[in-house]
Amino acid sequence: IALAALAAPLIAPQNPFDLASFDVLDADLPPRWLAGSDPRFLLGTDSQGRDLLSAILYGTRISLTVGALAVAIQAAIGIPLGLIAGYVGGRVDSLIARVADVQLSLSTLILAIIALALVRASLGGETLGRLAVPLLVLVIGLAEWPTFARTARAATLVEASKDHVRAAKALGASDSGVIHRHILPNILSPLIVVATTQIAGAIMAEAALSFLGLGLPITQPSLGTLIRSGYDLIFAGIWWVTVLPGLTLVGVLVAVNLLGDTLRDALDPHLT
Repeated sequence: IALAALAAPLIAPQNPFDLASFDVLDADLPPRWLAGSDPRFLLGTDSQGRDLLSAILYGTRISLTVGALAVAIQAAIGIPLGLIAGYVGGRVDSLIARVADVQLSLSTLILAIIALALVRASLGGETLGRLAVPLLVLVIGLAEWPTFARTARAATLVEASKDHVRAAKALGASDSGVIHRHILPNILSPLIVVATTQIAGAIMAEAALSFLGLGLPITQPSLGTLIRSGYDLIFAGIWWVTVLPGLTLVGVLVAVNLLGDTLRDALDPHLT
Protein backbone atom coordinates (compact mmCIF):
# COMPACT_ATOMS: atom_id res chain seq x y z
CA ILE A 1 0.00 0.00 0.00
CA ALA A 2 2.79 2.41 0.90
CA LEU A 3 4.69 1.66 -2.30
CA ALA A 4 1.57 2.19 -4.40
CA ALA A 5 0.95 5.52 -2.67
CA LEU A 6 4.54 6.67 -3.13
CA ALA A 7 4.51 5.67 -6.78
CA ALA A 8 1.17 7.41 -7.44
CA PRO A 9 2.66 9.99 -9.87
CA LEU A 10 4.06 7.12 -11.94
CA ILE A 11 1.16 4.66 -11.93
CA ALA A 12 -1.94 6.83 -11.56
CA PRO A 13 -3.78 7.31 -14.86
CA GLN A 14 -4.57 10.92 -13.96
CA ASN A 15 -3.31 13.74 -11.75
CA PRO A 16 -6.29 14.51 -9.48
CA PHE A 17 -4.75 17.85 -8.50
CA ASP A 18 -4.75 19.08 -12.12
CA LEU A 19 -8.21 20.47 -12.79
CA ALA A 20 -7.50 20.58 -16.52
CA SER A 21 -6.93 16.82 -16.65
CA PHE A 22 -10.54 15.79 -16.04
CA ASP A 23 -13.85 16.66 -17.64
CA VAL A 24 -17.13 17.18 -15.80
CA LEU A 25 -18.84 15.29 -18.65
CA ASP A 26 -17.14 12.18 -17.28
CA ALA A 27 -18.74 12.64 -13.84
CA ASP A 28 -20.20 9.73 -11.90
CA LEU A 29 -19.14 6.99 -14.29
CA PRO A 30 -19.34 3.53 -12.66
CA PRO A 31 -16.41 1.10 -12.32
CA ARG A 32 -15.36 -0.80 -15.42
CA TRP A 33 -17.23 -3.99 -14.47
CA LEU A 34 -20.62 -2.22 -14.38
CA ALA A 35 -22.86 -1.20 -17.24
CA GLY A 36 -22.37 2.35 -18.50
CA SER A 37 -18.68 2.47 -17.58
CA ASP A 38 -15.81 3.93 -19.56
CA PRO A 39 -12.74 1.73 -20.20
CA ARG A 40 -10.50 4.68 -19.31
CA PHE A 41 -11.62 4.60 -15.67
CA LEU A 42 -11.04 1.29 -13.88
CA LEU A 43 -12.83 2.31 -10.66
CA GLY A 44 -15.11 4.91 -12.20
CA THR A 45 -15.19 8.65 -11.55
CA ASP A 46 -16.52 11.05 -8.94
CA SER A 47 -18.89 14.00 -9.34
CA GLN A 48 -16.08 16.15 -10.79
CA GLY A 49 -15.16 13.63 -13.47
CA ARG A 50 -11.97 12.73 -11.59
CA ASP A 51 -10.58 9.22 -12.04
CA LEU A 52 -11.31 7.45 -8.76
CA LEU A 53 -8.30 5.11 -8.93
CA SER A 54 -5.97 8.10 -9.25
CA ALA A 55 -7.74 9.94 -6.45
CA ILE A 56 -7.47 6.88 -4.16
CA LEU A 57 -3.75 6.49 -4.88
CA TYR A 58 -3.02 10.15 -4.18
CA GLY A 59 -5.46 10.20 -1.26
CA THR A 60 -3.75 7.22 0.36
CA ARG A 61 -0.45 9.04 -0.09
CA ILE A 62 -1.76 12.10 1.76
CA SER A 63 -3.37 10.03 4.53
CA LEU A 64 -0.16 8.04 5.14
CA THR A 65 1.89 11.24 5.12
CA VAL A 66 -0.36 12.92 7.67
CA GLY A 67 -0.31 9.79 9.84
CA ALA A 68 3.48 9.37 9.76
CA LEU A 69 4.29 13.05 10.37
CA ALA A 70 1.71 13.36 13.17
CA VAL A 71 3.21 10.33 14.92
CA ALA A 72 6.69 11.83 14.50
CA ILE A 73 5.49 14.90 16.42
CA GLN A 74 3.89 12.71 19.07
CA ALA A 75 7.14 10.80 19.51
CA ALA A 76 9.26 13.96 19.56
CA ILE A 77 7.19 15.31 22.47
CA GLY A 78 6.17 12.17 24.33
CA ILE A 79 9.39 10.15 24.38
CA PRO A 80 11.62 12.84 25.98
CA LEU A 81 8.93 13.66 28.54
CA GLY A 82 8.46 9.98 29.36
CA LEU A 83 12.22 9.46 29.72
CA ILE A 84 12.52 12.45 32.06
CA ALA A 85 9.50 11.40 34.12
CA GLY A 86 10.71 7.83 34.55
CA TYR A 87 14.35 8.70 35.22
CA VAL A 88 13.98 11.75 37.47
CA GLY A 89 10.81 10.73 39.30
CA GLY A 90 9.41 12.74 42.19
CA ARG A 91 7.58 15.97 41.49
CA VAL A 92 8.74 16.08 37.88
CA ASP A 93 7.19 12.67 37.28
CA SER A 94 3.97 13.72 38.99
CA LEU A 95 3.73 16.95 37.00
CA ILE A 96 4.26 15.25 33.63
CA ALA A 97 1.83 12.47 34.59
CA ARG A 98 -0.89 14.97 35.54
CA VAL A 99 -0.44 16.93 32.31
CA ALA A 100 -0.67 13.67 30.35
CA ASP A 101 -3.81 12.66 32.26
CA VAL A 102 -5.48 15.97 31.43
CA GLN A 103 -4.50 15.62 27.78
CA LEU A 104 -5.82 12.06 27.58
CA SER A 105 -9.12 13.09 29.14
CA LEU A 106 -9.79 15.30 26.13
CA SER A 107 -10.95 13.72 22.88
CA THR A 108 -8.53 14.10 20.00
CA LEU A 109 -11.37 14.79 17.59
CA ILE A 110 -12.89 17.44 19.86
CA LEU A 111 -9.54 19.21 20.25
CA ALA A 112 -8.93 19.03 16.51
CA ILE A 113 -12.42 20.30 15.67
CA ILE A 114 -12.01 23.27 18.03
CA ALA A 115 -8.51 24.10 16.77
CA LEU A 116 -9.36 23.82 13.08
CA ALA A 117 -12.62 25.75 13.53
CA LEU A 118 -10.70 28.58 15.21
CA VAL A 119 -8.15 28.60 12.39
CA ARG A 120 -10.92 28.66 9.80
CA ALA A 121 -12.62 31.57 11.58
CA SER A 122 -9.40 33.59 11.95
CA LEU A 123 -7.66 32.86 8.64
CA GLY A 124 -10.56 31.99 6.35
CA GLY A 125 -11.40 28.85 4.44
CA GLU A 126 -9.00 29.55 1.56
CA THR A 127 -5.98 29.89 3.85
CA LEU A 128 -7.07 26.81 5.78
CA GLY A 129 -7.15 24.87 2.52
CA ARG A 130 -3.55 25.82 1.74
CA LEU A 131 -2.37 24.96 5.25
CA ALA A 132 -4.61 21.94 5.75
CA VAL A 133 -1.90 19.27 5.75
CA PRO A 134 0.53 20.95 8.21
CA LEU A 135 -2.37 21.97 10.47
CA LEU A 136 -3.74 18.43 10.57
CA VAL A 137 -0.28 17.06 11.30
CA LEU A 138 0.26 19.59 14.11
CA VAL A 139 -3.16 19.19 15.71
CA ILE A 140 -3.16 15.37 15.68
CA GLY A 141 0.47 15.28 16.80
CA LEU A 142 -0.06 17.60 19.76
CA ALA A 143 -3.21 15.76 20.85
CA GLU A 144 -1.76 12.23 21.16
CA TRP A 145 1.73 12.59 22.69
CA PRO A 146 0.74 11.16 26.13
CA THR A 147 0.59 7.62 24.69
CA PHE A 148 4.30 7.78 23.88
CA ALA A 149 5.05 9.49 27.20
CA ARG A 150 3.33 6.80 29.26
CA THR A 151 5.00 3.97 27.36
CA ALA A 152 8.44 5.59 27.62
CA ARG A 153 7.97 6.32 31.32
CA ALA A 154 6.94 2.75 32.17
CA ALA A 155 9.83 1.26 30.18
CA THR A 156 12.29 3.74 31.71
CA LEU A 157 11.27 2.81 35.25
CA VAL A 158 12.06 -0.83 34.49
CA GLU A 159 15.31 -0.10 32.67
CA ALA A 160 16.62 2.41 35.22
CA SER A 161 16.55 -0.23 37.96
CA LYS A 162 18.85 -2.63 36.08
CA ASP A 163 22.46 -3.28 37.04
CA HIS A 164 24.08 -1.87 33.92
CA VAL A 165 22.41 1.51 34.51
CA ARG A 166 23.51 1.52 38.15
CA ALA A 167 27.04 0.62 37.06
CA ALA A 168 27.10 3.49 34.56
CA LYS A 169 26.03 5.91 37.30
CA ALA A 170 28.67 4.51 39.67
CA LEU A 171 31.34 5.08 37.03
CA GLY A 172 30.38 8.74 36.83
CA ALA A 173 28.27 8.82 33.68
CA SER A 174 26.09 11.90 33.34
CA ASP A 175 22.33 11.64 33.47
CA SER A 176 22.01 12.56 29.80
CA GLY A 177 24.63 9.96 28.91
CA VAL A 178 22.84 7.25 30.89
CA ILE A 179 19.54 8.11 29.22
CA HIS A 180 20.89 8.23 25.67
CA ARG A 181 23.34 5.30 25.85
CA HIS A 182 21.80 2.86 28.31
CA ILE A 183 18.07 3.52 28.56
CA LEU A 184 16.74 4.87 25.27
CA PRO A 185 18.22 2.11 23.03
CA ASN A 186 16.70 -0.55 25.30
CA ILE A 187 13.17 0.88 25.30
CA LEU A 188 12.82 1.39 21.55
CA SER A 189 11.00 -1.91 20.95
CA PRO A 190 7.73 -1.01 22.71
CA LEU A 191 7.93 2.53 21.29
CA ILE A 192 8.14 1.19 17.73
CA VAL A 193 5.04 -0.90 18.33
CA VAL A 194 3.23 2.11 19.78
CA ALA A 195 4.25 4.16 16.73
CA THR A 196 2.58 1.75 14.32
CA THR A 197 -0.69 1.71 16.25
CA GLN A 198 -0.59 5.50 16.56
CA ILE A 199 -0.17 5.85 12.80
CA ALA A 200 -3.44 3.96 12.35
CA GLY A 201 -5.12 6.27 14.86
CA ALA A 202 -3.75 9.39 13.16
CA ILE A 203 -4.95 8.21 9.74
CA MET A 204 -8.40 7.56 11.20
CA ALA A 205 -8.45 10.99 12.85
CA GLU A 206 -7.51 12.68 9.57
CA ALA A 207 -10.23 10.77 7.72
CA ALA A 208 -12.83 11.68 10.34
CA LEU A 209 -11.89 15.37 10.28
CA SER A 210 -11.89 15.46 6.48
CA PHE A 211 -15.26 13.73 6.42
CA LEU A 212 -16.61 16.42 8.77
CA GLY A 213 -15.27 19.14 6.45
CA LEU A 214 -12.54 20.31 8.83
CA GLY A 215 -9.63 18.54 7.19
CA LEU A 216 -8.37 18.66 3.64
CA PRO A 217 -10.38 20.50 0.97
CA ILE A 218 -12.05 18.59 -1.83
CA THR A 219 -9.31 19.71 -4.25
CA GLN A 220 -6.72 17.77 -2.18
CA PRO A 221 -8.14 14.26 -2.04
CA SER A 222 -7.45 12.19 1.03
CA LEU A 223 -9.40 9.06 1.85
CA GLY A 224 -11.61 11.08 4.19
CA THR A 225 -12.47 13.74 1.61
CA LEU A 226 -13.21 11.09 -1.00
CA ILE A 227 -15.61 9.32 1.35
CA ARG A 228 -17.31 12.62 2.14
CA SER A 229 -17.55 13.69 -1.52
CA GLY A 230 -19.76 10.73 -2.41
CA TYR A 231 -21.70 10.36 0.82
CA ASP A 232 -24.73 12.33 -0.38
CA LEU A 233 -24.86 10.31 -3.60
CA ILE A 234 -24.61 6.81 -2.14
CA PHE A 235 -28.39 6.35 -1.95
CA ALA A 236 -28.74 7.59 -5.54
CA GLY A 237 -26.85 4.52 -6.73
CA ILE A 238 -23.45 6.19 -7.06
CA TRP A 239 -21.99 4.05 -4.30
CA TRP A 240 -18.46 3.58 -5.64
CA VAL A 241 -17.32 7.14 -4.81
CA THR A 242 -17.75 6.42 -1.08
CA VAL A 243 -17.46 2.64 -0.81
CA LEU A 244 -14.18 2.13 -2.68
CA PRO A 245 -12.22 4.81 -0.74
CA GLY A 246 -13.84 3.46 2.43
CA LEU A 247 -12.62 -0.06 1.69
CA THR A 248 -9.17 1.36 0.98
CA LEU A 249 -9.19 3.12 4.35
CA VAL A 250 -10.16 -0.12 6.09
CA GLY A 251 -7.37 -1.93 4.24
CA VAL A 252 -4.79 0.67 5.29
CA LEU A 253 -5.86 0.52 8.94
CA VAL A 254 -5.87 -3.29 9.00
CA ALA A 255 -2.43 -3.40 7.36
CA VAL A 256 -0.93 -0.93 9.84
CA ASN A 257 -2.42 -2.78 12.82
CA LEU A 258 -1.15 -6.13 11.51
CA LEU A 259 2.28 -4.53 11.10
CA GLY A 260 2.13 -3.42 14.73
CA ASP A 261 1.16 -6.91 15.91
CA THR A 262 3.98 -8.47 13.87
CA LEU A 263 6.54 -6.02 15.24
CA ARG A 264 5.34 -6.66 18.77
CA ASP A 265 5.76 -10.42 18.34
CA ALA A 266 9.19 -9.97 16.77
CA LEU A 267 10.56 -7.41 19.23
CA ASP A 268 9.11 -8.68 22.52
CA PRO A 269 11.60 -11.18 23.98
CA HIS A 270 8.87 -12.72 26.15
CA LEU A 271 6.97 -13.84 23.03
CA THR A 272 9.92 -15.43 21.22
